[in-house]
Amino acid sequence: MPLSEQEQRLLEEMERSLYHNDADFVAAVGKRQGRTSYRMVVLGVLIALVGIAVIVTGVAISLPILGIAGFIVMFVGVLLAFTFPRRRGMAGPDDLPHERSSASAKPGFMDRLNERWDKRQDDHGQ
Repeated sequence: MPLSEQEQRLLEEMERSLYHNDADFVAAVGKRQGRTSYRMVVLGVLIALVGIAVIVTGVAISLPILGIAGFIVMFVGVLLAFTFPRRRGMAGPDDLPHERSSASAKPGFMDRLNERWDKRQDDHGQ
């Protein structure tokens, strides 16, 4: 069943709104990414390799506690290699754009959509 003109316009408006919201999200998340600290990556990889060596040693001498310790060391090394340190000038969680207060904000897409839905329900209910 083909969509009416009004439904097509509504669908296009919803698509534009989604693209706009996704662009805002990407811009907000992109600000938080910093440059990779190669020193920390190398250090993390080295620690992970030491952890693997400890795991292999624990397996070779049949000492489970040594294998568990090696896994923990390896896990810490991987976390160190893949987490980026916070630097000055980077946006923190408090720096992300907040939603506008409802008193000063003009009605958004979802508000208009809800109003249309309520109006349609009222028209059909009478």
